[in-house]
Amino acid sequence: MIEISNLNVALAKLDGAPETERNVVRAAVLRRLHVAPGDIGGVELRRRSVDARKKSAVHLTYTVRAMLRGGEGAERALLAKLARRRDARGIRSIVPSTPMLPSRVAGSVERRPVVVGAGCAGLFCALALASAGLEPLLVERGDDAARRTKAVERFNETGELDPESNIQFGAGGAGTFSDGKLNTGTKSPLHRLVLDTFVAAGAEPEIAWDAKPHIGSDVLPRVVDTLCRRITELGGEVRVRTRLVGIELEDGGAVDSPAARPRRVRAVRLEHREPSGLLVEEHVATDQVVLACGHSARDVFSLLAHLGVTMERKTFAVGVRIEHLQADVDRAQYGPSAGHPALGAAPYKLVSHLENGRSAYSFCMCPGGFVVAAASEPGGVVTNGMSLSDRGGTNANSGLLANVTPADLPGDNPLAGVELQRSCERAAFELGGGAYVAPAQLVGDFLKGQPSSGAGRVAPTYPRGVRWGSVEGCLPQTVAEALRAAIPQMAHHLHGFDDAEAVLTGVESRSSSPVRVTRGTDLQSVSVGGVWPCGEGAGYAGGIMSAATDGLRVAQAVIDSVQASRSQSLASPGAVAVDEA
Repeated sequence: MIEISNLNVALAKLDGAPETERNVVRAAVLRRLHVAPGDIGGVELRRRSVDARKKSAVHLTYTVRAMLRGGEGAERALLAKLARRRDARGIRSIVPSTPMLPSRVAGSVERRPVVVGAGCAGLFCALALASAGLEPLLVERGDDAARRTKAVERFNETGELDPESNIQFGAGGAGTFSDGKLNTGTKSPLHRLVLDTFVAAGAEPEIAWDAKPHIGSDVLPRVVDTLCRRITELGGEVRVRTRLVGIELEDGGAVDSPAARPRRVRAVRLEHREPSGLLVEEHVATDQVVLACGHSARDVFSLLAHLGVTMERKTFAVGVRIEHLQADVDRAQYGPSAGHPALGAAPYKLVSHLENGRSAYSFCMCPGGFVVAAASEPGGVVTNGMSLSDRGGTNANSGLLANVTPADLPGDNPLAGVELQRSCERAAFELGGGAYVAPAQLVGDFLKGQPSSGAGRVAPTYPRGVRWGSVEGCLPQTVAEALRAAIPQMAHHLHGFDDAEAVLTGVESRSSSPVRVTRGTDLQSVSVGGVWPCGEGAGYAGGIMSAATDGLRVAQAVIDSVQASRSQSLASPGAVAVDEA
């Protein structure tokens, strides 16, 4: 197979239709390889990105793979011929390799692993464990995707918050209602497996090659449902409205040497409510618990602290949502090409390194999106952002955040960052006047340090409504100062970012976990054997792709541990091997 990179296509040749794009790219491949149409057996898109470095010549750049009808011999001959040409750069022969889910392992399941949390980390971990035949139990405190969507809609309309099923909790995790952005700064051979799995579950095929892929919050619920069904088909079990309330450990005394792990998990306690309203607690024996519960599961952090599981503070971020008109962002990014159907709504990514050593940055940017009400606790306002698959909304929004470091927090409590988040959310609730109304301020007024009295050109999209005034009261002082210094700097990189009529809505407090559940090189907790911290909530991921790949990595580590344990049992004196044929 031949791979061609840096294949440029002018916008004038594209009209936004997938069929047109395929035909145009195929024609470009023929020209680049200097072959006839009949010589090509197939063309596969691998990557598509927008090159807008020159606003007068915005174009799309592709990486593609082509197969010649003559097979490997024809490919070798063509590459030898092309090597003598000037335009041969970026053309190479490759042997494709596609990562797969784990194969089924030998042996019967005595104690199935329990995966806590059905966000991306938990879903992909459970999917891999089920593929290996370990029959995992995946538990999620919130609802399935359909009921969860209804709970979110009810909250938006009435302010009636369900603390167990909301934008933070439920099948798919927080990513389900934050656009499903799949771009990542991490590198992993597992990324392709994650993308292919999403496509097989119903996401649009273009996420497999778009440089900044997203699924869309209108498509993600059915993708999540399909993944849950697949886990069940492979022998796993998925339970919603089921909460982790306890972890039972084998006796072992104090943890004097974390490396020795004198304590191991032996069971979990789960809680669910029957349709009659009866609260039922269940004891599940297990020696493998994957904690993929997300960074909003604060009760789980408290449970781990009570058990003496080693945790540590980590840097996180606090800030606001900032909204501009999407048309203004399009013009700033694409110049005269703004609005071309092959480009869509323009994204941005900004960072500002300040003189005092602090940084501020944009996060979870949602082109053509909406600010969402993301509270999960009574009496707290939390914002986030989302886009639908078409990204057709009037506004662009993004988190505008500044880092909070462990040194900014008082005392030595590992959960001090959680308390800071909670205090910001409660302050936002008070500033909004209750009913989960959010505080809002115009950028121009924020920069001047004065309250706002109403909207300008940009209408806020937060669904519970906003109360105009100042957002500073729900931000740590260091964060407010950092954002005020950063906005003008960011405007040097994105014209109009400091638009006086852009809207700030508070508070964005759940972008990342303030806690890391410390794990060793084997990916288990350093203090309790059989506990596997996983994903964003445990402090080991920062988005859908990194969470999903961490789930796959942890699953493989669990599989390896189970296999090692089985081998050790068979090798022990008196063990009897059983022919399972």
